[in-house]
Amino acid sequence: MLKINSSIRSLVSRSITTRQLVYEKYGAPQKVIQMKTVELPDTLEPEQVLLEWQASPINPADINQIQGMYGVRPKMPAIAGLEGAARVLKIGSAVKSVKPGDQVISSYEVAENWADYGIFNQKDIIHVDNDLPIEHSAFLKVNPPSAYVMLTDFAKLKKGDWIVQNCGNSAIGKQIIQVARILGLKTFNIIRNRENLGELVKEMKDLGANEVVTEDDLYDKKKKMKLPRVKLALNGVGGKSSLYLANSLDQEGCMVTYGGMSRQPTQAPTAPLIFKNISLRGFWLMTWIREQKDDRARQKVYSDLAGWMKSGELQPTAMVKRSLEDYKDALTEAQTKFDKKQLFFFKK
Repeated sequence: MLKINSSIRSLVSRSITTRQLVYEKYGAPQKVIQMKTVELPDTLEPEQVLLEWQASPINPADINQIQGMYGVRPKMPAIAGLEGAARVLKIGSAVKSVKPGDQVISSYEVAENWADYGIFNQKDIIHVDNDLPIEHSAFLKVNPPSAYVMLTDFAKLKKGDWIVQNCGNSAIGKQIIQVARILGLKTFNIIRNRENLGELVKEMKDLGANEVVTEDDLYDKKKKMKLPRVKLALNGVGGKSSLYLANSLDQEGCMVTYGGMSRQPTQAPTAPLIFKNISLRGFWLMTWIREQKDDRARQKVYSDLAGWMKSGELQPTAMVKRSLEDYKDALTEAQTKFDKKQLFFFKK
């Protein structure tokens, strides 16, 4: 059982000053995000929980939400940050779901992770494994469960089956590679060409990728490269790349679109739609969460992922640790450098 030291006891017995990264209008993150310092209330209401944030990454969804291009539009002014890990410092008199010292993440209905401290209703936080390293728990909410659900809910796959994806070098793409490997599936990964191609291919294969090819090689008619016939293709890019993925689908195969990094419409070939009865589906983790009739499915996802993380089967996301004061540079790099996640790291 985790213990709260005397300095924390002193801290939770008085009012707390916290820094927050907030925005009052939608726009370019570097322009609209501001750091503000506010005083939190001295006392908690019965259902409230005081959290100390440990770490919180910058995801593409964060950028899109700040720009006003995400599926959820918060009331203004809003504290940014959709994902992160925190420790419980203090609980209200009616809170039963967590205790001081527990490690938690915010639910899918709330954000407000880019801050030192925050007060949440107990229904808006999720208790996760207390022993899960912060490098894993800070990223637990978005990419790993998305990878898990897409690989298990859209097609009946058996060990040895192939899946194709076109965003294999992204943070979620690397999670897909690893979860697929753990489940006994093979991955065919399409990436863009780059200077450090050999280094990236090695990294992906070390994680478990079976094949890695560039878009240039795939589109080169002289090379006559063929994708494996698959029941499941995962599309995070859109455009021409999605057309190739859809073409790789076998009879009644499914292409799942979860992102559009190219900012071009997702494409699909006519003949397979008619003669192979392929399907095109969209995926947003929040929708999946809302569709669950009880909490057991989500609990299994988190339990399996935490077990793989603690055993070393699932490697931590590559990251650059940032202080909250460094938010402008962190936001810039989050939109221009995609090999590592920018992570606001508060843990002392």
